[in-house]
Formats: sequence, structure tokens, C-alpha cells
Amino acid sequence: MTQAEAPPTMVSLERDDAPARPELMQDAVAASMTSLAAPTAPGAPVAAIDRKPPSLLRRLPTSTIAMVGLGLISIWVVLALLASILPLDDPNRQDILSLANPVPSAKHWLGVDIKGRDILSRLIFGARTVLTVAPFAAICAYLIGMPLGLLAGYYGGKVDLVVSRFSDIILAFPIIILYVILISQIGPSFWNIVLAVILTAGPGIGRIVRGLTLEQRHLDYVAAAQLRKESPFYVMAVELLPNCRGPLITDFCLRVGYTIITIGILGFLGLGLPPPDPDWGGMVNETRKFALVFPHMVLFPCIAVSSLVLGLNLLADGLRELVTRD
Repeated sequence: MTQAEAPPTMVSLERDDAPARPELMQDAVAASMTSLAAPTAPGAPVAAIDRKPPSLLRRLPTSTIAMVGLGLISIWVVLALLASILPLDDPNRQDILSLANPVPSAKHWLGVDIKGRDILSRLIFGARTVLTVAPFAAICAYLIGMPLGLLAGYYGGKVDLVVSRFSDIILAFPIIILYVILISQIGPSFWNIVLAVILTAGPGIGRIVRGLTLEQRHLDYVAAAQLRKESPFYVMAVELLPNCRGPLITDFCLRVGYTIITIGILGFLGLGLPPPDPDWGGMVNETRKFALVFPHMVLFPCIAVSSLVLGLNLLADGLRELVTRD
């Protein structure tokens, strides 16, 4: 049989075995690059791309609840920052003439209290104190509670036993009673309130971090860090803690709100910040006997506390929703 009479199958095999021409390979590469660069039509399936999800801060505007809460908080923050610039009376100046008619007026928009002091001015200047003490105390409590929780959850054993039993002892007491006992013994002041928040909130924060660490420490990324011979400090601070940030950010917002309520309760009981610092809880305590005659004296400080705490709770709820979507 001659080469011209060879069957088609033999011809096709010889063509498959022939070397590919360079111009054909270039055309195939160009076509594949064009298909990758071309935009995908709406509704068409898109190939999965390993892309880092946007940060929690960038996704915050997608949550309506979080934005409402952030708006309430921002109002008080802006007023507190501009307190010295706004045309407000001195929060401790007494207008004796206004005591004849202490209700809201053009001169005093929210009225005056029983000593003739402008309520609006005291609320705004009091916001500066609240927005300084509560976040600072919560941050200090986290700086104590987070290391304890990480150590207990990562090492376990005797370390976990000691930290857990200490937390159980502190958490066995009702928080508000523990606050009252501590402040009544060491006296009301900025640093004493911070110390009381650290002692009462630190164990609770440590327990939360311990639970999150126990959930994360057996995952693959922790094992990979241990195989790289990373130090325990590196594993806890760089690997474990950032992966627990979502629940901790939510808890921080809630804990600042709890601290604001606690400061208000201490002020109402006469254990708040000493004069002349305006104290929202102290404002309610001073005017509670006149609540039926002049309700605005009690109502406006209560609205101030409620609005700020509500903003923090709404922000925490929005952040919780964003975290659960991940």
C-alpha cells in the first residue's frame, strides 16, 4: 500500500503527532486572554476569585441599624467636642432670677435646675465627662481581660483553672453592688471609677476571650503557625486575637453602654464624679424631689443617658449582623 492510499485514520494520527505551529499557539493564547479580560454579562456565572472581603468599617454603611446608632453617638460626640465653642452658659453659673420660672425658655432652651444652672449646658459638658470616662475605662478593662482570656484559652490546664476560678469569684457578685462597695470604700473620682470598671468588667471580658480562643486554637491556621515554630505570644497576638475581633468589637460597644449606665447609677446614688463636674446621674438625683412639679429637670438627663446608650446598642446590633454575614 502506497502513502497516497493510506487510510484517513493514519493521516489524522500523523497530524496529531506533528509539532504545533507557533502562530497557532499565539492565537490560542491571545484568545484565552481576551476571554478573561472580557466583562461578564449580567447573570452569567462568574469564576470564584480568592479575594479578601472588605473590612468591617467599609461594610458599616450597609447596616441601617448601625448607621442610626452611629448617628446618635456622633451627635453627642460633636456636641462634647464643641462644648467650649458653642454659645453656652457656664455649667456651674447660677441664674437666680430664672428660678422664678425654671421651665424651658428662649434664654435657657431646656430650662434650669433647682440651683438656677442651665440644663442644656450641663448636659453637653457632662457628655464630655461621660464620653471620656466610659470608653477609657472599657479600654483599660479590655487590656486586662484579653490577655487573661488568651492565656486561659490557649494554655488550658492550671492557667485556665486559676483564671476561671478568679472570674467566677468576681462574677458571683451583682455588678452594681460591687460598684457601690468599691466606690464607697475608695471614694468617687475619675481614676477610682476606672479601677472599679477594670475589676468588675475584666473577668467577664476574659471569659469571652477564653471561649473564643478555645474555638479557634484547634483550627488549621493556628496549627500552621505552630509548625512554623512561632512563639506562643505571636500565635495569640497575631493569629488568634485578630480572628476574634468581630465579637469583641460588638461586646466593647455594649460594655461602654453598660459603663455609662453604671456611671449614671453611681451619680444618682451620690457616688459619681465629684463637683463641679456635671454628672447626668447626679443631675437626676438633685432634682428628683421636684420631678412632679418640674419634670423637665429629670426628663432631659434621662433622655441624654437613654439616647447615648441606645446609640451604642444599635451600633453593636449592626456590627453583630455584619459579623454573622462573614
